Amino acid sequence: MFAFLRNWRRRRILRRHRIPADLWQSVIAGVDAAAHLSAADRGRLRDTASLFLYEKFMEAARGMVLTETVRARIACEAAIPILNLDLDYYHAFYSVIVYRDPFLVRDAWRDEAGVVHTGEEARAGEAWLRGPVVISWEDVISRGHGYNVIIHEMAHKLDMLDGSANGRPPLHRGMDQARWTAAFSEAFAAHTADVEAGRHTDIDAYAATNPAEFFAVASEVFFEAPRLLGSVWPAVYDQL
Repeated sequence: MFAFLRNWRRRRILRRHRIPADLWQSVIAGVDAAAHLSAADRGRLRDTASLFLYEKFMEAARGMVLTETVRARIACEAAIPILNLDLDYYHAFYSVIVYRDPFLVRDAWRDEAGVVHTGEEARAGEAWLRGPVVISWEDVISRGHGYNVIIHEMAHKLDMLDGSANGRPPLHRGMDQARWTAAFSEAFAAHTADVEAGRHTDIDAYAATNPAEFFAVASEVFFEAPRLLGSVWPAVYDQL
């Protein structure tokens, strides 16, 4: 009964609030992660993005102007990781804060000697455990092979569904937890070793930061450059 009512409500919302066809075509043409989708899948993506726009609040920060094109582009890319899941996977947050360019965050870290340092760091995106997603529009429109700041931050939100960002989102029924752990642990260890040794890596060195960032970066590459991920980390590709 609940599913019936939810779907009825969504159909009603879409009749009134579906992203206009001309706007959708102009937006999706610039989204690399949607290039491989069939016409039917693009239709489902349009519906999911429209529902995302209806249910989430977008807030502009520091001079950013949220045009309809900007809002639709963000919704489109946010919808990609959950296209074959459900919008309910994003139930734990309600807003997206959009900066015009990278934003400064005051951070604290402890060095190997145990000394705590503080400073400001420029970031392209951020996902809070109990709060919003924050992104830089400059980084949204920056194209790079396997790079997508929105998918990255949405992957963090999926990872956080079990209460922490640890690189292990809740798995689907029937998936083998041991296989997931082995695939990601082995790839993370190999990638970290390459980065620490100064060797070239085909996938962003930032993935070596910790398991949560590894999962988020792997998710970016899975949707943006799946062949690259399949060639570098085939077991991770299979799990995703």
